[in-house]
Amino acid sequence: MRAKLEHPWNLNPTQAIALQRQWRSRLSLVDRVDPVRRVAGVDVGFEQDGGVTRAAVAVLSYPELALLETAVARRPTSFPYIPGLLSFRELPVVLDALAQLALTPELLLCDGQGIAHPRRLGIAAHLGLLLDHPTIGVGKTRLFGAHGPVPETPGAWTPLQDGDEIIGAVLRTRAGTQPLYISAGHHISLETAIRFVMGCCTRYRLPETTRWAHRLASTDAGVCKNPPPHPGR
Repeated sequence: MRAKLEHPWNLNPTQAIALQRQWRSRLSLVDRVDPVRRVAGVDVGFEQDGGVTRAAVAVLSYPELALLETAVARRPTSFPYIPGLLSFRELPVVLDALAQLALTPELLLCDGQGIAHPRRLGIAAHLGLLLDHPTIGVGKTRLFGAHGPVPETPGAWTPLQDGDEIIGAVLRTRAGTQPLYISAGHHISLETAIRFVMGCCTRYRLPETTRWAHRLASTDAGVCKNPPPHPGR
C-alpha cells in the first residue's frame, strides 16, 4: 500500500495545524468499503528513549481473524510529541511499513483517533486521506469530546460529541472493562466502523487487529508506546 496523496513532513507545529484545518474538508464519512476479506491493525511504538519510531502493521483475515501478514518499519523520530499532532510524528514510518505489504487489506484500524480530534484529523483520518482508503480510529483513551455513561452490554455505545456534533462512539466491547473511543477515519461511516470493530473483537477489550499490531510495535525489550518528550522539546 502506498500513498496517493502527499504533503511535506518537515513542518513545524504551526504549519501542521494549518494543514489539518485545510485537509479536514477532504474527508468522506460515507461508506466506500469494498467487501472485506482482510483487515489490518496499525500501531506505533518507540525505541531508544523515543529516538526511533517503530511502526507495525498486522493483516488478518476477516471474519476469521487469522494472522496473514505482518510488517515492521523504523525511522529516527523527527517530530516532537504534541497531543493532537501525533500523526506527523508517526505516519512517515507507518507508510514505510504499509509499503512492505504483499496483501492489501480492505480496511485499516489505527490505534488512535479518526475525526474524534479538535481539528477532525487524527491519525486514522490523516492516513485514510493519504492512502485514499477506508480507515477507523480505535482509541484506548479520549482525546477530545464529551459523552455520557456507557451501558455495560458488549456492543452498546454512547455518542462522543463536540457540542451538537457526533464525532465518534464510546463503545463497550467487553463487559467489566473500559470502553474504546471509535471514530470514522475516511471512506466509512460511524455505524459501519462500530460494526467492524465489534467484528474484530473476540474475548478481549481490544480488537484482534490492535492486539497484534500493538504486540509487534511495542513489546520487545527497550520499546515503549509513548515516551515522554525529549528534554527541550
